[in-house]
Amino acid sequence: MLISRVPWGRFTSALFIVGSLLAVTAGTALAQAEGAGLSVEAAKAQAEGMTQIAAGLAIGLGAIGPGIGIGIAVSKAMEALGRNPEAQGAIQTNMIVGVAFAEAVAIYALVVAILIKFV
Repeated sequence: MLISRVPWGRFTSALFIVGSLLAVTAGTALAQAEGAGLSVEAAKAQAEGMTQIAAGLAIGLGAIGPGIGIGIAVSKAMEALGRNPEAQGAIQTNMIVGVAFAEAVAIYALVVAILIKFV
């Protein structure tokens, strides 16, 4: 299985580093406006562009995990139903609860993206 071969520790560390760098760059763009010869308007436009990119990355990367998790959960639930159809009620209930928790993570990513965009 491809997903089990991915080194998730390194992947999440890299995502954290990239996110931190994106969060810092908007402030430094405004701070460097006078020293680099940029006008304040150009620096604000550059910071706005970085904010747009950060918001897009926040929801894009924040939806990858729940998408993969929901796919795996539904796949395993279907396998379990194929092996034991009598346990359909318990399997379906547990799967729906797991999918709801995974969707909550995606909703948190959406909230963060909206906060980045409008605040």
